[in-house]
Amino acid sequence: MSLGLIDRFNILHQSPHDLKPDMPPAPIFSEDQEPRWAPSRYNIRAVTDDGRLVIWNSFSGSMSVFSEEQRSRIEAMLSRGGFSAPRQGIVQYLIQRGFLVQEGTDEYKRIQLGFGRDHYRNDILQLILLASEDCNFRCTYCYEDFARGTMKPPVREGIKRLVEKRAGSLRSLSVNWFGGEPLYGFQAIEDLAPFFLEVTSRHSISFASQMTTNGFLLTPDVADKLLAWQIAHFQITVDGLPDDHDRSRPTREGQGTFATIFQNLKALASRQEDFVVNLRFNFDLNNYKNCPDFLDLIERELNRDPRFRVRFRPVGQWGGPNDANLNVCGTHDSADLERDMKREARKRGLKISDEITSLHGLGSQVCYAARPYNFLIGATGKLMKCTVDLDKNDRNVIGCITEKGELLIDQDKFALWTEPAFENDNKCKKCAVLPACQGVYCPLIRIDKGESPCTPVRMSGKKDLLEIVEASDANQKRTNIKIVESNSPTPAA
Repeated sequence: MSLGLIDRFNILHQSPHDLKPDMPPAPIFSEDQEPRWAPSRYNIRAVTDDGRLVIWNSFSGSMSVFSEEQRSRIEAMLSRGGFSAPRQGIVQYLIQRGFLVQEGTDEYKRIQLGFGRDHYRNDILQLILLASEDCNFRCTYCYEDFARGTMKPPVREGIKRLVEKRAGSLRSLSVNWFGGEPLYGFQAIEDLAPFFLEVTSRHSISFASQMTTNGFLLTPDVADKLLAWQIAHFQITVDGLPDDHDRSRPTREGQGTFATIFQNLKALASRQEDFVVNLRFNFDLNNYKNCPDFLDLIERELNRDPRFRVRFRPVGQWGGPNDANLNVCGTHDSADLERDMKREARKRGLKISDEITSLHGLGSQVCYAARPYNFLIGATGKLMKCTVDLDKNDRNVIGCITEKGELLIDQDKFALWTEPAFENDNKCKKCAVLPACQGVYCPLIRIDKGESPCTPVRMSGKKDLLEIVEASDANQKRTNIKIVESNSPTPAA
């Protein structure tokens, strides 16, 4: 089991000067020639029941666990008064992890700099393609209207020309297949996916491709083709046990879908290739109680395969025709239930797709819709930003793509989604997790309600840290394996 980017200082560092438990606290130097250090304003700290100190920094994405013996010394260094000391030993370690910064450092300015550097780029292109806007399912909470089918050939030609035009200046191309159900539009995928692979290979462009699919049509033969085209990251929704799932996610003819999806999942698990499947569990007041049994099923049938991760999301009233009949949880209840479900998953050694330890720091929770280089392209060529808004609201239709590969964009609508909103939001400016979300965890919330779109990490961060360490301890006892992981960035799920 891997629990993310956890660094245990007392395991990784072998220097007896740093680790000797009976060593007195290091002196706080005051000589003028030594630099002064202060704690980062973006540290989140928690203390375990047995006295260990857990720290996560939302700017660097680093997480470390310090022993009870080390705790008082670390806490003294992270006091607001700051201190002087040479850049070595444990001080160097805290600096490298981002927990300490040089006194006088303006971290907020660094966030502004990082935002500008990562936001206004022309060497990245991210495309979300609606291969089909129709679907073989009729989920009870769906908000789409299934008005259009498979992506039209002129649109596919326009996408090819767009990528060819940009290829010479691109360092990275990301393609996310969405719908409707994208595999319902397999003709478009079969046309475009090999093209993306060929162009990126020819121009030495970094390439990643994902798919959000209901999994019903993801048979072994289809999986063969998708993996060969480097579509290797999937989100597949399974709403719990068979009865719960079939009630909320039937076919358009009203038939159950769980058995077919799970058969395809087990076939994927038997493969040797590298891929990631995020199993999304949409929960409401009807199915949440069965989550432990569902997790037992996942653990048993998929053998705790690390390529499969779980993700929990509350069902919302997202604008569909059945909204009034949905038994949704309240905002507070849904946050508590999601935390409970994550705790259950950790107990079983299952990987969680959006664990705090998977966040790699600056910009790791920025919504795709907020990035100027990300475009959602519909089956008829409409350019959009948000996969929830789609074309139900005119504000989200920012333009169109032509057959020649030109993007015709309404700049005012475009700016609505991509502005650096945190700069005008005092709540965001003061927040300890601003580096991760940069005020645009979900721009739709800000647009609709005029509210700061806070990431759940803001409210649950300390509890998450404690529960992750608790689960890590339990896993080590169960497997007799020590988990020591470096702080290498990983893609957001």
